Amino acid sequence: MSDKRAHCVFGDLEPADCDPLHARIHILPLPYDITSTWRKGADRGPQAIIEASRHMELYDIQTESEVYRRGIYTHPAPDLPEAPEAAVAFIRSKARAIVAQERFLVGLGGEHSVTIGLVQALVDKYPELSVLQLDAHSDLRNEYDGSRYNHACVMARIRERCPIVQIGIRSMDLSEKQDLDPDRVVYAHQVQQNFESVDDAISLLGDQVYLTIDLDVFDPAYMPSTGTPEPGGLDWYQVNRIIQKVAAQHNIVGMDVTELLPNPQNPAPDFMAAKLIYRSLSMIMKEKENGKK
Repeated sequence: MSDKRAHCVFGDLEPADCDPLHARIHILPLPYDITSTWRKGADRGPQAIIEASRHMELYDIQTESEVYRRGIYTHPAPDLPEAPEAAVAFIRSKARAIVAQERFLVGLGGEHSVTIGLVQALVDKYPELSVLQLDAHSDLRNEYDGSRYNHACVMARIRERCPIVQIGIRSMDLSEKQDLDPDRVVYAHQVQQNFESVDDAISLLGDQVYLTIDLDVFDPAYMPSTGTPEPGGLDWYQVNRIIQKVAAQHNIVGMDVTELLPNPQNPAPDFMAAKLIYRSLSMIMKEKENGKK
């Protein structure tokens, strides 16, 4: 990397393509891992994703596009408060400033609790927002380990502000089941049995959609580098097809990718996470171009 790109940016772009004043897409790294309850290390996820992204080809075959030409600016990772509620408030403030400038926000976790503040910022701008969660876990506990802002409570907090749809779920506590809306959940086994089962749930999303991807939505065979890997997950093409469907039918206004726990002995999952972000942006921005969103 040359001196002029000493600040490590997503995609290792030239300065003209990551100018913060003109970049359509803004990436916000959030190295936070306080409330996770099994394996720690998700705070190293954002940097691992950014480093892996330097090795991507920037032409996307399926969309026949180079989304980086819209500009992708990578913010320096902030120092986040340790207390979960304070971290949520900090993230909300930081994200709100970005979306106020009409930028497309991409949050890089960190543990999944960072999504609470990101969604709060988007709801402030889009009051009719709905959220699509791709995840192995329902994350609907009202409180866990003494905190309402634990990573296991993410969707409980988000659902207080806006409607949600959950796809890929295959792990939950019995207490969470009573709070599920069965019309808005597609379990992983249902996706495997009949992929079109996602259509009815996706149709319940509103016009403006926020996309949150916990990487454990993938089967551990594809994505072993997570804090809580669950067997029976989705594969690369299933996840991409879901995102494509949503991007074609709705206006995705922001997204995040969380819960990468990088393993120095196996960098492939880091690259997969980076590629997922770039592919998602390629699909989303192509549909915005087609639909003038």
